[in-house]
Amino acid sequence: PAVRLQSVFPIGDFSGASLLEFVKYTFEPPKYDVDECRQRGMTFSAPLKVTLRLIVFDIDPDTQAKSVKDIKEQDVYMGDMPLMTDNGTFIVNGTERVIVSQMHRSPGVFFDHDKGKTHSSGKLLFAARIIPYRGSWLDIEFDAKDIVYARIDRKRKIPVTSLLFALGMDGEEILSRFYAHINYVRDPKGWRVPYDAERMKGFKATADMIDADTGEVVVEAGKKLVARTARQLAEKGLKFLRATDEDLYTQYIAEDLVNPATGEVFAEAGEEITEKSLKLLTDAGFDEIPVLDIDHITVGPYIRNTLNVDKNSRREEALFDIYRVMRPGEPPTLETAENMFQSLFFDSERYDLSAVGRVKMNMRLDLDAEDTVRILRKEDIFAVVKALVDLR
Repeated sequence: PAVRLQSVFPIGDFSGASLLEFVKYTFEPPKYDVDECRQRGMTFSAPLKVTLRLIVFDIDPDTQAKSVKDIKEQDVYMGDMPLMTDNGTFIVNGTERVIVSQMHRSPGVFFDHDKGKTHSSGKLLFAARIIPYRGSWLDIEFDAKDIVYARIDRKRKIPVTSLLFALGMDGEEILSRFYAHINYVRDPKGWRVPYDAERMKGFKATADMIDADTGEVVVEAGKKLVARTARQLAEKGLKFLRATDEDLYTQYIAEDLVNPATGEVFAEAGEEITEKSLKLLTDAGFDEIPVLDIDHITVGPYIRNTLNVDKNSRREEALFDIYRVMRPGEPPTLETAENMFQSLFFDSERYDLSAVGRVKMNMRLDLDAEDTVRILRKEDIFAVVKALVDLR
């Protein structure tokens, strides 16, 4: 028991004003012997008492320096611990029983889907789970509407973007980590968009594809751009394609578009481009518009859509939301919310991925963390979300 108790203590409150330490433990003599337990239908056990020390601190509001205000020690009854008999068995409610070892879930990161059993359409809902040797389980999962959620210790789910906000990322950074950008540049004849042979292979032209520099039709409407043709066009010097306003409609802004003189935000990252919003941007003098590279075939808008439904937009809001999920009913402060979130995955005293779990995570996600790093890192969580989205 001493090793287990020492792994839990000391326990501090989130304000740092008090600390609870483990001193020692003692077993009192069993109330009934083995034969009496069999006759009375009792469990053969001994009361476990633990001596705990409570230290209360005074904290200087200016320097945050701590000084000991009070120390108290007290014996605390922790419960009855079942005892083994001379035969290597246990008496539980008057019945003699033996203990069978239980399989321990292997630590690491695991990807799976529900085999189409959750939704009536049979749609596969993909999920990832990070299992530590000790600490909170973290689930990342899709719902039927392709929104990505996070769930800590199987409690109420939150949008995964809230988890990323809590890790210190903002909306623009989240989108830039998951999606490449394509820059549309305005010229007198419309818009110019860079030609990428790798991205365009397999693309079926809904209208004539025109070289923005020469005006030549390089692919006729209705034709499919096979890999060989796409590569040949690049080799012949095709660098930009002509685009129209209609090509920008329903695409998503890649970064905040801000007037540098006034600081006014004309469009936020992730915002869908409409005819009205595009006119507003062009009237304001934006001749270059970065959009997210989402083709809805190889790259889906899952993270963008999750960001759109997330009611949180700042780190503080996300921390409060996670705190309310984990500890409903307790009013949080920013400090307690930060400390609680830190203790979930980033405190080695409360979270242990284990060396095996770290090696398995490194192999599955192609990471290079040392096997001595047994807590989660920001990069680990991001890599799990990215792998799940790519899997979908």
